[in-house]
Amino acid sequence: MDLKPINAATDSSPGGAPVPPLTPAFYCPDNYQPSESVGYLMRRVVATVTQCVERELEPAGLTNAQWVPLVKLHMGLASTAAELARECDLDAGSVTRLLDRLEAKALVRRIRSVDDRRVVHLELTDAGRTAAHDIPAVLCGIQNQLLAGFSVDEWQTLKGYLCRMLETAQRIHSPTDGAPIAAPAPPPAPPSTSRDATDQIGGPKNV
Repeated sequence: MDLKPINAATDSSPGGAPVPPLTPAFYCPDNYQPSESVGYLMRRVVATVTQCVERELEPAGLTNAQWVPLVKLHMGLASTAAELARECDLDAGSVTRLLDRLEAKALVRRIRSVDDRRVVHLELTDAGRTAAHDIPAVLCGIQNQLLAGFSVDEWQTLKGYLCRMLETAQRIHSPTDGAPIAAPAPPPAPPSTSRDATDQIGGPKNV
């Protein structure tokens, strides 16, 4: 089946500026299958990795919601609740509750700034540093198992593709140039089928 391009393009725009290459419409709503959906497959991989990590960290009493901020603090990616919220993609209330739990476990302490009393810095305790120090080894082990059979070149290529998708997703989510994101052109008519798209994908939970 031929794929219809998302954007009809020529060698150059009327002003002479180069035009991006054609992008196929890879998916068609009339014959959509979750097993062929990149988003669905990535979500399944992430869910599996998350379950594996939680199983490995269960003896330490750490959930997925708790080990992530510990690693962020350990790596110096955040030092305040606001920074941690941005790094973990959480709202202020969720971060406050999370820090309450980590503080109750004696893994994190809050320290009010001497220079600005409105600012509260976050610091790992000795127990928190010990717990955070062991987490990267768990993450590496699980991801290495997940990539069993891949060559180094395949691993690098996969990372490159994922980075490209992430950059595109971020641009769609927050366009910087103010230009609207072009919608895909209608795809060609699919082969006839006895079931509609909702039946095939098993409901909205598989989207």
